[in-house]
Amino acid sequence: MYRVGIVGCGGIAQVHAQVLRELPDTELAACADIKAEKAAAFSQKYGCRAYSCMEEMLEKEAPDAVHLCTPHDLHAPMALFAAEKGAAVFTEKPPIISREQWAMLEEAAKKAPLGVCFQNRYNPNVQRAAELIQSGQWGRPLGARAFVTWQRDKAYYTGSDWRGAWSTEGGGTLINQAVHTLDLLVFLLGRPSASQTFMANRHLKDVIQVEDTVEARLTLGGVPALLYASNAYAANAPVLLEIQLEKAALRLEDGEMEIRADGHVQRFSFAMDQALGKGYWGNGHLACIRDFYRCLSSSAPYMNRLENVRDTAMLLMDMYDQGRRFLAAAQS
Repeated sequence: MYRVGIVGCGGIAQVHAQVLRELPDTELAACADIKAEKAAAFSQKYGCRAYSCMEEMLEKEAPDAVHLCTPHDLHAPMALFAAEKGAAVFTEKPPIISREQWAMLEEAAKKAPLGVCFQNRYNPNVQRAAELIQSGQWGRPLGARAFVTWQRDKAYYTGSDWRGAWSTEGGGTLINQAVHTLDLLVFLLGRPSASQTFMANRHLKDVIQVEDTVEARLTLGGVPALLYASNAYAANAPVLLEIQLEKAALRLEDGEMEIRADGHVQRFSFAMDQALGKGYWGNGHLACIRDFYRCLSSSAPYMNRLENVRDTAMLLMDMYDQGRRFLAAAQS
């Protein structure tokens, strides 16, 4: 039985807590949040002990594992601190907001198992698409395109004390909402070798420092991939991802997959785990977290271990190096 502590008691922590209650080999022992009222409400809801800081929780509870559901800038330093105390670490995305933080995670991974919550890799349609691409039955990939069109308004940012700022969120649409789709492009196509990224603030200029729109042409596994993401849409629409192969096109949306080949369309629906949070976050949290503990108990390599998310993290940093220049020019 793994005794687990959750740090950060916001919306995504609720999903982690629900998953931990579903797993037979985990016990949610404690939670921590610098806002005492949030920790108290969380502890009452999930039957665990509450603390006002991670350090005290680690000292008094000595959990086997810690889930980090905190603002982005805290993931890497908290991961290192928890690993130094002997706890396995499962961190929400993004793993880093700077290249300097990557060194912290590398050090943490030397001291304890570390996993990253890129849960959409576990979606059944994504797994099936990866199998089809690797099999070569439809030929090699020629390119890909992906669209993330969601809605985030002024209240989303003003209701938070960390979103919308470079120092704490590390970016906007790309690092917070579209990072999962970026990760899937890397996961399905392969290592990035080039990127051309444009960023803009279309509708929240007086509210946030960061981008609400990103457009990019990437080279992944030697082929081009287009990514468009914006928080300026009217709704949280399903993410669309399409991969063009030599003999077919694979189209992924929600839990569906289409194969378009020779003028015919095949449609497949996959059994999905229940979406424990917002439906457009994806349904993979249960599978992703369950696999983390399976790997802990068996010493098997975890799919979302640090070395396997490095390409996504470094591409993310490259894209911000490029995109921030456009934002700065627009603001000057």
